[in-house]
Amino acid sequence: MNETMNVLTTCILVAAVSFWLSSDVLTVLRDCITETFSSTTMPEPGTPRRSPQGTPYDDLPHIVNADGQHLFCRYWEPDVSPRALVFVAHGAGEHCGAYNDLAQPLTRHSLLLFAHDHVGHGQSEGERLNIKDFQIFIRDSLQHISIMRERHPNLPLFIIGHSMGGAISILTACEGPQDLAGVALIAPMVQMNPESATPFKVFLAKMLNHMMPRLSLGTIQSKWVSRDPKQVEAYDADELNYHGGMRVSFGMQLIEASNHIKRLIPDITWPFLLLHGDADKLCDIGGSQLMYDQAKSSDKTLKIYDGAYHALHHDLPDTAEATLKELTGWILERLPAPSV
Repeated sequence: MNETMNVLTTCILVAAVSFWLSSDVLTVLRDCITETFSSTTMPEPGTPRRSPQGTPYDDLPHIVNADGQHLFCRYWEPDVSPRALVFVAHGAGEHCGAYNDLAQPLTRHSLLLFAHDHVGHGQSEGERLNIKDFQIFIRDSLQHISIMRERHPNLPLFIIGHSMGGAISILTACEGPQDLAGVALIAPMVQMNPESATPFKVFLAKMLNHMMPRLSLGTIQSKWVSRDPKQVEAYDADELNYHGGMRVSFGMQLIEASNHIKRLIPDITWPFLLLHGDADKLCDIGGSQLMYDQAKSSDKTLKIYDGAYHALHHDLPDTAEATLKELTGWILERLPAPSV
């Protein structure tokens, strides 16, 4: 993300100097230790596991990942037998409920969509917007996909990913599953802004990550999410979105995920659709162009929206409608003909 890297690199110099010169080093350490213990406190034995919002998971659709964490799930089912499965991966700081406006219309085309809040997001367990390894997002996505494919065998599988969810989608598709019908990416995080992620700035980021990995940096700027003021207002008012600062350690996870993706792109052969706004200040459009140019896929499409911001599906109404139409048509064209 451009905004992430800009904030990260700007804060590195300030934080590194102020940290060593400050007389409040012990206070910083104390706060970090306190937050660490408070964020990892487990419930008493015998008590029901609850979401961060206090709802028992017994009352919520969920899966339990390999680390024993409960992940809140959503399912959008068609009224008839589904013709395909569609996994939806949401972006950093948000939650899968934000994709209801995108998912509901797709069910009218006999598509079964499913998603979960990633670890540390929405109604799932885990420290907010922080993770020890980006691979956990991939592992959990593959688990959920495997569960749904067992329930609905022989159905084509598509993946839709936005922003950081685009990075998750790409890496998930590269690890499996087999016979993937296609991946649709909305403003995916493929690479950091080259002007921000210079070798020197990345070196400083790594240094600060060793010094103060839990240091909180700037927040995601909601004004760059959409050109529609109503959508920005809704984003800010959504209590399931994370509105706090991003950790240095999480920023480094994003950088490493981006580097991993760039190494894998030349070997990508599965069908994909790339949708990106040319005024996106949160995820570099150059990453989408790079993926389109370098991937081996014979079935690949890149569509650029003039003047559009980051969340195309929540941008101005005309752009949001065009995004949904493009996404729907692309998936339907790749569905097998319905059986008679």
